[in-house]
Amino acid sequence: MLSEFKAFVLRGNVIDLAVAVVLGVAFGAVITAFVSDIITPILGVIGGKPNFSQLTFTINGSVFYYGSFLNAVIAFLSIAAAIFFFVVKPVNHLKARRAGEDGPPTTRPCPECVSEIPVTATRCAYCTTEVATAGA
Repeated sequence: MLSEFKAFVLRGNVIDLAVAVVLGVAFGAVITAFVSDIITPILGVIGGKPNFSQLTFTINGSVFYYGSFLNAVIAFLSIAAAIFFFVVKPVNHLKARRAGEDGPPTTRPCPECVSEIPVTATRCAYCTTEVATAGA
């Protein structure tokens, strides 16, 4: 059982996931600090309040801290935008570039048995049917 657990933990995707979680937490902390220390004061200059967490309203003696919610929404939108523009867009761009670099196909289907055969083959290795070369 210990060897199975070791194999599970040392699989690439588990380690990658652990690294991603740690980096995500660190990235979230950086963005939250950016929002609370830079974005919120800039919005405060425009709106007149430098810290949204102090915004509240009261109903029947219950205090609602909607300013903290606004800070969380701004942080979430900032994190989502940063991930989209700095992770998703570049990865999609790289995937598109790699798709174009595959070059011409190296195999083709046999017209008789539909097995994949090399493009330059003149006979199918599976059903032995003679096939025309790809350029003919």
